[in-house]
Amino acid sequence: MLSKKVRNILMFTAIAALFAAVGYWNISPERFMERPRVVVDETAIDYYALNAHSVQFLPDGKLQYEMTADKVEHLKATDVTLLTKPDLNLYRGTTYPWHVQSERGEVNPGGTEVELIDSVRIARTDEKNRATIITSSRMTVFPQKQYAQTEQAVRIDGAGGVSTGKGMKAYLKESRIHLLSNVRGQYESR
Repeated sequence: MLSKKVRNILMFTAIAALFAAVGYWNISPERFMERPRVVVDETAIDYYALNAHSVQFLPDGKLQYEMTADKVEHLKATDVTLLTKPDLNLYRGTTYPWHVQSERGEVNPGGTEVELIDSVRIARTDEKNRATIITSSRMTVFPQKQYAQTEQAVRIDGAGGVSTGKGMKAYLKESRIHLLSNVRGQYESR
């Protein structure tokens, strides 16, 4: 019979060998090799639509907006939607909508912000047939808030004259517009 000391040494040697084998299995040389980085294509489009048309209603059933675009593309990596030639009628539950147009647009992931880019035009004709036209090179529209803003140069045609300035905050629901700086106006006297 083996002595108790020899049995303990053999048992601890077997356990140590088992741990060494498990350790080697978990710490294989492949774990230390450089893995190739996954490259995400920020411009990958996961879906698109041509001649898109979208309509949204307010909770009371009145028309909130109606939008068309030549092309709508959704970027998978950023969840941003790109619009080509967006054309939006923002009704706000009224019969006299704000008509919003531009060459391009970008909608944020939540759909709460629309960045209009190049040849931005916002127009409205009120119940007294008075036209207001706002033009700029770039503008951010918040459809749910019925609000638009820009830091770019702005031109407003309406109310018998022309106003220009740099930067604007437009509260579309109240038809209230604030030009922020370098404001100039030219009005016709009657």
